[in-house]
Amino acid sequence: MNNGISQIGINIRTTQYIAIAVSISLFLYILFLVRNKKIKEEYSLLWLFSSIVFIIFSIWRDGLEFFARLMGIAYPPAALFLILLLAVFLILIEFSINISKLAEKNKALAQELALMKNDLEKLKAGKQAENPVRGDDLENIEAVNGPVKK
Repeated sequence: MNNGISQIGINIRTTQYIAIAVSISLFLYILFLVRNKKIKEEYSLLWLFSSIVFIIFSIWRDGLEFFARLMGIAYPPAALFLILLLAVFLILIEFSINISKLAEKNKALAQELALMKNDLEKLKAGKQAENPVRGDDLENIEAVNGPVKK
């Protein structure tokens, strides 16, 4: 009977070590991405905060157990998955907000570009009406070997 209880303790400790390693790896990977400019600092803040929370709860088992009891979760390491789910949910909301802002900016840029093209077409049409050039205008042009004198 004692053997079964000690086996559970070993499994929990192994799970804790894995959680610590994964949490620290996530934190270091986010720092690596920021350092190599693969992700902007403003987007990395939520990732860094989430990884710090994972590190804290992976190391501080009593805090994880308190959180698990508070949430009604019988197996404390499973609470890490709930925290992970909440972190991913918050990150997805942040990205949805950023995508919405970018879509509005993209729409404004497309409208501005269309207006500029319209103005350019009007300018081209006005220039052609003021100074039309015909193909037969170029027939009587002679080559110039030096500076043109008026």
